[in-house]
Parts: sequence; C-alpha cells; structure tokens
Amino acid sequence: MLRDITIGRYVERSSALHRLDARSKIIGALICSILTLACSSFFSMAAIAALTAAAALISHIPFNYILKGLKPIRWFILFTVIVNLISVGGTAVWQWSVFCITAEGINAAALIAARLILFVSSTSLLTLTTPPISLTDGFARLMRPLRHLRIPVDDIAMMISITLRSIPAFADEADRIMKAQRARGADFSHGGLIARAKAIMPVTIPLFISVFRRADELSLAMDARCYGKGTRTPRKKARFGRNDLYAFIIMILFCGFLAIIEFYN
Repeated sequence: MLRDITIGRYVERSSALHRLDARSKIIGALICSILTLACSSFFSMAAIAALTAAAALISHIPFNYILKGLKPIRWFILFTVIVNLISVGGTAVWQWSVFCITAEGINAAALIAARLILFVSSTSLLTLTTPPISLTDGFARLMRPLRHLRIPVDDIAMMISITLRSIPAFADEADRIMKAQRARGADFSHGGLIARAKAIMPVTIPLFISVFRRADELSLAMDARCYGKGTRTPRKKARFGRNDLYAFIIMILFCGFLAIIEFYN
C-alpha cells in the first residue's frame, strides 16, 4: 500500500502537459482544487472529473497509476462517507435503532467522496508531470512578490519541494523495512488491532532512524553547496509559451462554465 502513494513522484514523459511551465500547472492545480471544494452540484463535479481525465489523457500517464494514489486514503474516504451518511438530517431512507440514513446524507456523502477523489487526483497530476526542481522554481517565482514583505520565498519553496519529494521516499523506505521484517518472520496482516500494532513497532524505529539519517545527509549536502549564502538562481530560465496561454484560456472558460452551472443550479 505504501508504494501506491503517487503524490510527490515524477513520471517522465514527452507530453504537452509535461512541457507546460511549472507555474501554469501549479496555478491550474490550485484552481482545480478550489473549484472542487467550492462546487456543490454533481454536474459540476462531473465536469471537473472530465477535465482531470482529459489532463491525464494528455499526460500519457495510465489512469490506473493515478487512481492508485487513492488506495492509501481509501479508509479515510470511507470513514468520511459513513459519518456523512449517519449525521446529516433529512428525509429518512433507512433506519436502524439510533442510526438513520437520509437522502440528504447520501447526497452529502457522495459529494464529499467526489471532492476527495478529485482533489487527490489533481494534486497527483501536478507532481507526476513536473520535475521537483521545476516545481521548486515554480513556487519561488509565483511567491516572488512576497519578497517585498521580507518573506523568505526561496526557503518556503524549498521546504514545499522537499516535503513533496520526501513523501514517496519515506513510503519506499517503510515498504523496504516491512519486506525485510517479513523475511525475518514478522506478520503484519493477521491478528487483532493490538497484535498488528505490536508487529508494526519493529518498523517504526528503523524508519525514524532512516528519516533522521536522510535529513542529516540532506542538510550536509545543502550546506556543502552554500545554500542560504546568497540569492538562489534557477538553472534554466522558465518562460510562458503558447501552450501555457492556451491552458490559461481553457481554465478561464472552464471557470466561467462552472460559475454558470452553479448559478442556475
């Protein structure tokens, strides 16, 4: 399951989406996330899903690989759906003892599940199609006006990039440790909750040691490259191209389309 985490991973392809400027993809993912959280109709969610599917098709990344990123949060999605089913009042559809499922609860549960799925999918597409260095430069350039307020823009962008890159790295490390423990006879899939919690303890300590070791190596590498001793400059000069302009036009038209749908809904 840990290897199913797709946020923070980069898949190299020669698609039009990969060639877009990182700033365009960051803004597009941010707009898509805001629309996902703001829209309240299933027709709007279907339109956002169609846009996300089109972006995935353009990126030449298999759909099953993108959807694989939903596996680590499937229990959270299920928990959220159950809570909405039994907590939202309205017209009763099914009732047992103190538990009551309403039509409004079903609607709210389906809507929140769609929001979570689309939010994770759009975020995964951003990292799957953008190299970590380009992602860091994109965040730094977008936040450049904040430098006038003496906000450390480069440091914030670097922290965001390191965080995104660390998620799959730590997941792979945990998966490697668990495989090593299974080879020594550990069992993580049988027994009750307490037994599984005890079985996971031999994984926790090596994982923490690995995390601290990686952090120490990263700090030494950044210090050896004189990070923080001067103004950071990108290796390649990023520029908006014709495809970036087309992407912005599509996003503006799409936002207007969703606004019309929400207004008449």
